[in-house]
Amino acid sequence: MVADQSPFGNKIRVRVCGLLMKADKILLAQIHSPVTEKLIWTPPGGGLEFGEPIRECLRREFKEETNLSIEVQQLVHVNELVKRPFHAIECYFQVKLISGTEKLGKDPELSWNRQLLHDLQWVAIDELRDLEFAPPSIIKKLENWEHRGEFSLFSKQ
Repeated sequence: MVADQSPFGNKIRVRVCGLLMKADKILLAQIHSPVTEKLIWTPPGGGLEFGEPIRECLRREFKEETNLSIEVQQLVHVNELVKRPFHAIECYFQVKLISGTEKLGKDPELSWNRQLLHDLQWVAIDELRDLEFAPPSIIKKLENWEHRGEFSLFSKQ
């Protein structure tokens, strides 16, 4: 998909993503990034729709991408991505599993032959630095969670 033709480009997009942790692992989706045109690993989530509360958006996106029902907890990270023609504000929330079995979903706003989702895996936090992972600015917070069991929105990166 050519970046200038992406439905995600040439506008400001607000994305909400969920950090679902289990022991020393995090649930990640592998997507074809329209920004880098590479396969990357990232926490499940997606775009906020006009008039949709942010927590409802995250529950919807998580269900669409992973087949899991979640409870949205605290906001732990905000990332801004600016790489023309893309501009996204990304909010990362800690989430808690309510029910379901993980299964790769799909992007309902994209046709079958233009899907971005490729895989869904539990990945060890200490392996994130070896992957094509986005956003890299959250890795230190995830490592703190692994060692201390806590997130802080204001921790140094």
